[in-house]
Amino acid sequence: MFHVILHRPEIPPNTGNIIRLCANTGAMLHLIEPLGFELDDRRLRRAGLDYHEYARVRVHAGLVDCRRVLPSARLYVFSTRGQRCYADVRYEADDALMFGSEISGVPQDVLDAVPPELRLRLPMRPDSRSLNLSNSVAAVLFEAWRQNEFAGAAR
Repeated sequence: MFHVILHRPEIPPNTGNIIRLCANTGAMLHLIEPLGFELDDRRLRRAGLDYHEYARVRVHAGLVDCRRVLPSARLYVFSTRGQRCYADVRYEADDALMFGSEISGVPQDVLDAVPPELRLRLPMRPDSRSLNLSNSVAAVLFEAWRQNEFAGAAR
C-alpha cells in the first residue's frame, strides 16, 4: 500500500479527487494541517463523490506527526524544484509520496530536509509553472502502482 501525503492542501476539489483516487488504488491519504478547508466542505464531498467511505484518510497536525506513523516508509517529495524525474525511480509498496499545497508547493525547509535523490519532479515544458495537484498525484501513484503490478487490483 502506498501513502499519499498532501502537505497543507488548500483547494477542496483537488483533495476530493485525490480521496477518490486513493479509494480506487488502495493508497492511504495523509493530510498535513493546516488545511485550506473543512473536511466536511461540500466541494470536497462533491469531488470525492461517495468514495469517502472507501478511502483511508488520516489528518496530522504536522509533518513530524505524519512521519511518526510512517517510520519505515521511504519519503519521496514532489516539487518543481526536484532534480530527478519521477519515472526514474523504483517504487516499493510502502513508499510515501508527498506533494505540497496548490499555492506554494513544498516549503523549502521541508524540501531541504529530504535527500536530493528523493526529491522528484514531473517533466513539463520549459515555459510551464506547475501541474494540477490531483493530476500530479494520479500520474505518480499510477506509475508506482504499475511498477508493483497493480497489486490488489481487479484486472
